[in-house]
Amino acid sequence: MEGPVMKIGIIGAGNIGGNLTRRLTALGHDVSVANSRGPETLAALAEETGATAVRAEEAARGAEVVVVTVPLKAVPDLPSGLLDGAAENVAVIDTGNYYPRQRDGRIAGIEDEGLTESAWTARQIGHTVIKAFNGTYAQDILDRPRPAGDPDRMALPVAGDDEAAKRVVRDLIDQLGFDTVDAGTLADSWRQQPGTPVYGLREGVDGVTKALAEASPERPADFRG
Repeated sequence: MEGPVMKIGIIGAGNIGGNLTRRLTALGHDVSVANSRGPETLAALAEETGATAVRAEEAARGAEVVVVTVPLKAVPDLPSGLLDGAAENVAVIDTGNYYPRQRDGRIAGIEDEGLTESAWTARQIGHTVIKAFNGTYAQDILDRPRPAGDPDRMALPVAGDDEAAKRVVRDLIDQLGFDTVDAGTLADSWRQQPGTPVYGLREGVDGVTKALAEASPERPADFRG
């Protein structure tokens, strides 16, 4: 494996969380995974991958990277002090999206204050986040990794305010077999929210860069509460 083994906590074991668990353990990282229903419900995933199934409040303990991959409406229900035991410079990845009509209901901080989805999540958990994987098909995490320099290598947009944490996340995504494009700050992260050109886009660096530039700050009607 390229680079050091990291301790990684994954909170949420749906499609994205499960497939990140599969890939990150395969790369040799020390992964703890949690969901809302308790570690016993993750026994099969733990056995398959070698990850450690834990309770949500334990997932970040000692972690250098924490992935929050739960429905947006569930973010306020995450344990308080979620990151208390994490490494000092922990990088927190937010994969979330706001689906007011399909799932989440209306969230005032997003609708009324105009917060980006990730800025709202950061406020809820009391720690800045790096927005990544939110527009990635879960199956692509397993099926579409390519070596660096491969013409078919996909690129993922990555936004955040903490440059050191952003570098950690971009390096990790590179290990996973994808290029990255710096999508700016959390205030800029609307460029990769649902309904934007880059959301779900399967292209390389040039295509992703172009799609980010073409985004409109106007939230599409389908993604307003």
